[in-house]
Order: sequence, then structure tokens, then C-alpha cells
Amino acid sequence: MIERKKLLLRLDPVVHDALARWASDELRSTNSQIEFLLRRALSEAGRLPEGVGRMRPRGRPRRESEEEEEGEQADGDAGEAG
Repeated sequence: MIERKKLLLRLDPVVHDALARWASDELRSTNSQIEFLLRRALSEAGRLPEGVGRMRPRGRPRRESEEEEEGEQADGDAGEAG
């Protein structure tokens, strides 16, 4: 895995609070929300480099047991539809 860059960012406290609330509404950390917005701005400006890695999905990472249960439920639902 590629090591992520660390960056010190100084923000107006009101801007930070607004970002933190927005991030919470989107189930992201403030850091992830900033990265999401930067990626979107780069993309819209046509400046997002090719081959840039994808962001992690929103919310907490799933436990392996939850992923296995969902896979089993999806297999069971597919059999009933036919």
C-alpha cells in the first residue's frame, strides 16, 4: 500500500466547523471530506491525474463476518428470483 502524504492545513475555525458538520452528515471524517472535495475539484477542473487511487467507501470499514453474511444473503435472494 502506498503511504499517504501528511499535510498541515490551517483553517478558519468556522470553516472547519462547517466542514466537520458536512463530513458527519456524509459519514466521513473531516480529513476524508477534505480529500473528497479536493478530488472533485481536481476532476471538474480536468486536473485529476490518471491512475489516482480510489477513496475508501464512506462509513466505518466492515468486519469480514458482515461481508460474508451479505454475500450469503445475496446468493439466497438470487435463487428465489428465478
